[in-house]
Amino acid sequence: MFSPFRSRLALVPLLAAFTALPASSQARSGPSVRTDSIQATDTAVYAIDPLVVTATRGPRLVSETPRPVSVLGRVEVREQAPNTVSDLFRRLPGLDVTGVGVNQARPAIRGQRGQRILLLQDGMRLNNSRRQQDFGELPALVDVTGVERVEVVRGPASVLYGSDAIGGVVNVITREPELDGVHGVASVRYGEVESQEKGTARLFGREGRLTFQAGGTLRNADPYQAPAGSFGAITLDRDVTVLNSGVSDRSGDLRLGWDLGTDTHVYGKFEYYSADDAGFGSVAPADYAPDEAEINLLYPDQRFAKFTAGFRAEELASPLADRFEVTAYGQDNERTFINDLSFSFGIPGSDAGMTINSENFTDIRTYGLRAEARKLAAPNLLLTYGVDAFRDRAEGTDHEVQTTVGFGPPMEEVDDTPSLPTATFLNAGAFVQGEFDVGDRLTFVGGGRYTWIRAETFETAGLDLAPQKSTDGTFVAAVNGLFRATDEVSFVAAVGRAFRAPNLIERFFEGSATVGYQVANPELAPETSTNVDLGIRYRNPRVGVELFGFRNDIRDGVRIAALNTQVDGQDAYQNVNVDRLRYEGVEVAADVRLGAGFMVLGSFTKLDSKDVDDPENPVGDSFSTKTTAALRYDDGAGRFWTQIDGRWQGEQRDVELGENPLGSVLPSFQVYNLRAGIRLFDAGSTIHRLNVAVTNLTDALYAEATNASFFRPEPKRNLTIGYEVSF
Repeated sequence: MFSPFRSRLALVPLLAAFTALPASSQARSGPSVRTDSIQATDTAVYAIDPLVVTATRGPRLVSETPRPVSVLGRVEVREQAPNTVSDLFRRLPGLDVTGVGVNQARPAIRGQRGQRILLLQDGMRLNNSRRQQDFGELPALVDVTGVERVEVVRGPASVLYGSDAIGGVVNVITREPELDGVHGVASVRYGEVESQEKGTARLFGREGRLTFQAGGTLRNADPYQAPAGSFGAITLDRDVTVLNSGVSDRSGDLRLGWDLGTDTHVYGKFEYYSADDAGFGSVAPADYAPDEAEINLLYPDQRFAKFTAGFRAEELASPLADRFEVTAYGQDNERTFINDLSFSFGIPGSDAGMTINSENFTDIRTYGLRAEARKLAAPNLLLTYGVDAFRDRAEGTDHEVQTTVGFGPPMEEVDDTPSLPTATFLNAGAFVQGEFDVGDRLTFVGGGRYTWIRAETFETAGLDLAPQKSTDGTFVAAVNGLFRATDEVSFVAAVGRAFRAPNLIERFFEGSATVGYQVANPELAPETSTNVDLGIRYRNPRVGVELFGFRNDIRDGVRIAALNTQVDGQDAYQNVNVDRLRYEGVEVAADVRLGAGFMVLGSFTKLDSKDVDDPENPVGDSFSTKTTAALRYDDGAGRFWTQIDGRWQGEQRDVELGENPLGSVLPSFQVYNLRAGIRLFDAGSTIHRLNVAVTNLTDALYAEATNASFFRPEPKRNLTIGYEVSF
C-alpha cells in the first residue's frame, strides 16, 4: 500500500498526467496520493477518480479524501451546458437547487441553503453578509464557461473556511493557462423555451514566464414557459409564463500571471458581471389561485466587479513552510431590488385591498485576505495553517409606497426610511490542520479554528437609531479519519463542530420583506453545529460505490418566526434562535462500467429533519428522498456520446405550508432528460463539437422543494443546442 506522505516527488508525475488541474491546486509540497486507480483521460468526471483540494486544502483523490465530496469536471460542465454550476447538482446525492431561471439557481446541501452554504471561487469566499438567510450569493457571478471543475463538500467545513460553512461548501475552481502558445474556445447556445441566446469566447496563453487568460459572455433569455398539468392541489389548464425568470446578462474577466522563478508565481485578475431584469420567478395568481396575493420580486439591475491578486511559492527551503500562498481581493456588488405586493382584504362585494411597492438599492463593498502555509513537519505529518479575514460594508436606500383602495379615494403613504442602517461586518480567523498517517492504511485529518466577528451599524440618514455593535468569538474543531481495509475498500468517519454568525440582514433589517414586516433582532446568537459522517467506499476498475450516513445538529438555529402582531398593516416576523434543529440522512452513489462503451450511474438520498425540542414543529425544507439514474454510451473513438437520465423526488409531509394552494404536502415528481454530443470534425488543432439536450421529456409540471410553496415551476419540455469550437 502506498503511503500518502512517503514521497513528495510522487506527486509530480501524477500532476503532469492531470494537466487539466489549475496551478493553484498543484501543491508540490503537499501530500502525495495513490495513483493506482487514476486514468489520465478526457472523459466525464465520474469515469475517473479525480483530484480534489477543497476538503483538505491539498490535492487528494476522491477515494483518499476523509470527507463526503462531489466533483464535477470541465468535460461534464461542457457536456451538460448548465446555465450556472448549480444546475449540475440535481443528479448528485445530498444536493438540490433553489431558485429558478437562468441566473438565480443556488445550491442546497443536505437540506441547508442560503447563508448556511459557503460559496467559494478558487478557495476564496463569494458570500456576503447582506443576503437574506435563505438566499445565498449567486453562482452566476462566475462565468460557467471558464470553470475548470466544481468541488462540493457535503457537510460542515468551518475549520478551513470559517462562518457560513455550517451546511457545506461549493468551490468553483476556474481555469488557468496550461500550455505554451495561445489556445481558446468559442461557443454559442440556444434554448427553445426561454428563447435563450448565449455567446462566449475565451483565450488562454503562456509565453515564457507570462501567462494570460481573457473571456467574456453575452446572454439574453426571456421568461420561460411552464407546462399545463397538476402538481399537488395546483392545476394549470394551459402553459403559463413564469414571470421574472429571464435575464439579460454579460460577464468578462482578464487574468495576467508572471513566473518569478521555477516555483514562484504572481498574478492579478479582474472580473465583471452585470445582469438586468433577473427575478425570483412567479406564476400570476390568476392562473392558479385568484385569491392569493400577487408578489413580484425583481432585480432590475445588478453590477459586480472584483479584483484579485495572489502570490504563490513552492519548494521553499524554510523551517516554517514548504509552500506559501497569499491572496487578497476587493469587490463591489451593487444591486437594486424591487418587492411589489398586492392583496385583497377579502371583504365580500368590495375591491378593498392594498399594494406595497418597495425598492431597495444596496452597495456592498468587500475586502478580503487569506494567507496559508503547508509544511511536511515529519514523514507522516503534513501541517496546513494560516489566517484569513474579510470586511463587508453595506450601504443602501429604500423607497416604499403603500396604496390602500376600496375606502373612498386611494390612500397613499410614502416611506423612505432605510430598512438597514449603514453597517459593517468584520470577520477574522486563524486555523491549523494536520494530516497524519498511522502506517499505510490509516489517515487522520484534524484541526481547529478560532474566529472573531464584529457586526456594527453607524448613523444613517433617515434613521433615528443609535449605532449598535455585536461581537462574537467562536472556536471550532474537526477530526476525520480514513481506513483502507483493502485496495478497493475504505471506511470514512468524520466529526466536527461548525458555526455561522448571523449576518447584517438577520440582525439589523427592519421593514417590508417577502414574508411580511421583518422586525430587527440585534441580539441573535451564532448558530453552531455538531456533524457526524460515517461512510464506506468501494472502487475497482469497473464499479464504484459510496455510502454515507450523516447527522447534523444545529444549535441556536436562526429561523423566521411570527410575532402574532402587525406592523404597518402587515403580519410581523422576526429572526429568532431555536434551540436545536437536526438533519440526518443517507447518501448513496454508484457507477458501473458495463463494457462496450456503456455506463450506468445512480444515486439515492434520504433526508429527515426536525426541531428536536419541538417535534410537532415541521422544519422540512427539501424532499424526503431523491433517486437518480442514468444510462450513458461513449463510442470507442471518443466522437459521440449520449445519455438518458431520470430523477424521482419523494413527497415531503414534514413541512409547514399553511393555507398555501399547493396543499399540505410537497408532492413527489419525476423528470427525464435526454442528452447527446458529437465531435463533428477536427481541422488541424481546431475541434468542432455539437451538444443537444431535451430536458423534461414528459412535459411534467413540477417544482423543486424550495420553489414549490411560493409556486415557481420548472420549464416545460425544452430543446437546447450548443456549438463549440476549441483550438
